[in-house]
Amino acid sequence: MSSHTSEPAPAHVVAPAGGCPHALNAELRARGPVADIVLPGGVPAAVVLGHDALKEFLSHPDVAKDARHCPALNDGTIPADWPLRVFANAQGMHTADGADHRRLRSLVGNAFTARQVERLRPRVEELTAGLLDDLGRAAAEDPEGVADLRTHFALPLPMSVICELLGVDPEHRGRLHDLTYTVIIATDTTPAEVTAAVRELVELLGTIAAARRAAPGDDLTSALIAAREDGGDRLSEAELIGTMRLMLVAGHETTLNLIGNAVRALCTHRDQLALVLEGKATWSDVVDETLRWDGPVSWFPFRYPTRDLSLGGTVIPRGTPVLAGYTAAGRDAAFHGPDADRFDVTRPGAARHLSFGQGAHYCVGAPLARLEATIALERLFTRFPDLDLAVPEAELPHQRSFIGNSVETLPVRPVRPVRPVRLVRPVRA
Repeated sequence: MSSHTSEPAPAHVVAPAGGCPHALNAELRARGPVADIVLPGGVPAAVVLGHDALKEFLSHPDVAKDARHCPALNDGTIPADWPLRVFANAQGMHTADGADHRRLRSLVGNAFTARQVERLRPRVEELTAGLLDDLGRAAAEDPEGVADLRTHFALPLPMSVICELLGVDPEHRGRLHDLTYTVIIATDTTPAEVTAAVRELVELLGTIAAARRAAPGDDLTSALIAAREDGGDRLSEAELIGTMRLMLVAGHETTLNLIGNAVRALCTHRDQLALVLEGKATWSDVVDETLRWDGPVSWFPFRYPTRDLSLGGTVIPRGTPVLAGYTAAGRDAAFHGPDADRFDVTRPGAARHLSFGQGAHYCVGAPLARLEATIALERLFTRFPDLDLAVPEAELPHQRSFIGNSVETLPVRPVRPVRPVRLVRPVRA
């Protein structure tokens, strides 16, 4: 794949089931900032692992998002039912370049400005309070005082917010999460499973769009439909569905993982939690350090060099599918210092992580993700300061993915169990 000055290491064969990425990232990063990999299905690719190399790559003028720039995806080399093709085939701002990208981004960008997001604060706080009640109730009803934080809190918060923004009725939300997880996050799925899930997801999004078309509201989907029908050339039907899908996935899966990863980090680093509770660090510091140290997205597909690209001493051939190694860059000691593996909420420069991307494709929803995560964490640990993991962290099942980075379940004990008090009888003289 790539040409090195020294004898190149053999390409790393990516396990479909993924898992915790940090040991693998360290091993590959020790070889250099770019690694040759073989994706499931035997597809040669590359992953950018070093912070400086990734920063350069993400904003490089000779790197494209449009799959037209990947010959293997178009000449029959990669089969039509390859599960990861979903990342190349979707039509939306995440697979567009140049003027097309700017057109599509402008249609949703206004909903995610700092000012617009700040207007959502009261609703996010209201949802958070209700979900904390649910979490406390679920734990109280369990004999061990345990509840799954992902199910009761970390998932429904961002899912509710993005669905309200998009005008998605509550009855669709559970199925939407299941489908987007299958299509985008899980990487151990079969071609048939992905094909079926994509078809159902497109149909469901079409149903949601039809409902908003029939009864427009003050929501983003109605606004996108209005843009589509305004002259008919601002947004195709495929772009409408692709944009809705992107907003849904990016609007909840990443924030779900961010909240879960921050809770795990704080529960296993009680000294860091104490610093925040004592006011020596902020909840924004927690969010940034989590994004750096254990980001919600590990290796994200795809970008394609439009010419042979030299990066960190490695040449990535034109048209190679390249993944952005966000979790790897976050722990790059060359940039973050020799203690990059340590979770430290007082770390200077943690906010210079790349987990929201870089350049033209910088995450449009970053202000919303920050708002949701900071409110969620502050209210969670204010309400339940003794909240802790209910099982050892090493026993938590990791997502079956090399794209998403979190655990599948997060059982917590919100309240410290009360030990029965033994009454000691006074000894008579």
